[in-house]
Amino acid sequence: MKTVVGTYDNIQTAYAVANDLISAGYSRNDISVVAHDPNNEYAAYVDDRYVESDGGDVAAGAGLGAAIGGLGGLLVSLGALVIPGVGPVIAAGPLLALLTGAGIGAVTGGIVGALVDLGIPDEEAHIYSEGLRRGHILVIVQVPDASASAVTQMMQRPGLVDIRRQADTWRESGWKAPDASRVAR
Repeated sequence: MKTVVGTYDNIQTAYAVANDLISAGYSRNDISVVAHDPNNEYAAYVDDRYVESDGGDVAAGAGLGAAIGGLGGLLVSLGALVIPGVGPVIAAGPLLALLTGAGIGAVTGGIVGALVDLGIPDEEAHIYSEGLRRGHILVIVQVPDASASAVTQMMQRPGLVDIRRQADTWRESGWKAPDASRVAR
C-alpha cells in the first residue's frame, strides 16, 4: 500500500477531491481528511455526540454518525480533536481512528505519529503537520502501489498547495522541523 497526501488551501477543494476519489471507486475507509479548526468554523459538520479517549487532550471528542452539512455524508464519521502542537482540528477516516484509538495519537506524537503510522516519512510528516497548523487541509489516501500515480493525478487541481515549496518559505522565515532522530514515538 502507498499513502498519497494532498494539501489544500480550503476545505471545499479538499472535500471535492475526496468525493472524486470515492466516485472513482476508492474506499471511504482509505480516505482521511483533516483540517485545523481554531475558530470552530467547521463545528457544524461534527455530530454532537462524542467518544472520550484515553489520550488526554488529544481527543476533545470524536463525532459519531454521518458527516452533515456541505459534506454530504462523504465520510462515515467526522471528529473534533485537539492535537498537541496543532490545536483544534476536525478529522475523518483512518487518521481519526489513529488519533482517537486508545490515546495512540498522544503516545506516538500526535499528528506526526499518526502520519508516520500511515506510511509518511518522518520529515514529510513534520511538514504536513506544520501545514495543518498553518491552516491547510490534508487529504490522505491509502491505495495499492499501482494506483498511486492515478490518485496523485486526481488530486492535482487549483487549490493544491506545493507543500515542499511552502516548507522552504517557512524555513526562510525561521521555522525548523524537529530533528526526526530526536522525536520520541
